[in-house]
Amino acid sequence: MLTIDGSYGEGGGQIIRTSLALSLVTGKPFHAENVRANREKPGLRQQHLTAVNAAAEIGRAIVGGAAVGAKDFTFIPGNIMSGDYIFSVGTAGSATLVLQTVLPPLMIANGPSVLRFEGGTHNVHAPPYDFLERTFLPLVSRMGPQILIELGRYGFYPPGGGRFDVFIEPAANLQRLDLLKRGKILRRRGRALVVNLPASIAERELAVIKEKIGFSDEELYPEISDNAISPGTAVMIEIESESLTEIFTRIGERGVRAEVIADEVADEAVAYLNSDAPVGEHLADQLLIPLSLCGGGSIVTTSFSLHTQTNIEIIKKFLDVDITVAQSTSGSWVIDVRT
Repeated sequence: MLTIDGSYGEGGGQIIRTSLALSLVTGKPFHAENVRANREKPGLRQQHLTAVNAAAEIGRAIVGGAAVGAKDFTFIPGNIMSGDYIFSVGTAGSATLVLQTVLPPLMIANGPSVLRFEGGTHNVHAPPYDFLERTFLPLVSRMGPQILIELGRYGFYPPGGGRFDVFIEPAANLQRLDLLKRGKILRRRGRALVVNLPASIAERELAVIKEKIGFSDEELYPEISDNAISPGTAVMIEIESESLTEIFTRIGERGVRAEVIADEVADEAVAYLNSDAPVGEHLADQLLIPLSLCGGGSIVTTSFSLHTQTNIEIIKKFLDVDITVAQSTSGSWVIDVRT
């Protein structure tokens, strides 16, 4: 049985999610210790426990010691079973991170799956629904599996209550993916999502993007909705190129002015536009598991984080894969995955 040290490197929940996904794929059991040791509240939180239970359900696994607050647990995988599932976090915890856990095994399973996720859809420090829909899942679909996602309701902190459905048609053979050049930029969009709050918030956020990046009025989109059980906001900048669509997001937080949120996401988008890399830092991290399962690939990304380095080391514990990282003369990073 593998031992996974949850305090390694970045020391967060990604260690657990990667371990669960690859344990199901490889059939290797593991014992996790020091779970989320580097977080303010260490141990499993509700969204992490939901990921453990979801992985156990689709993989007929035996789990020992997993509970909210647990700092260690064991996971012994069984056989992956495709089918219809509902996974509910029960809080505003990120439902998108639960999808991140079960997607790798189900995209190579023996049949299609229809999944419903309930919880947070737009969380701080988690990929928002829009990133999955527009950026990540289209790239995974290029590797072979066909994945569709549909939003039912937004979910913001603190009550959550969001909902989205995912359909997965698995692929017997996954195809290599290379993202080395961005190509021509085809479209830029600045989006301000405001749910159950004054529309003026969106106007203030988009004004910052217009001034800081120079977007035209035709490139700015206020989105006003009441489709949630609680108020919330998100600012998103979408850059569509010949290679892919990248999305940069900041979620509104209580006590933080709308202009500050918009300014932060604008800075991230400007840094991306000023680089020659097609892949942003967070997308690079998300692509590591699919690349390791599809026979390899190479990506050029804007930066190389401790989070990404940690994910690489956990992947290598489960898979016989060679992952190299090198910085180019332009300052971008090349990540090469060979299986």
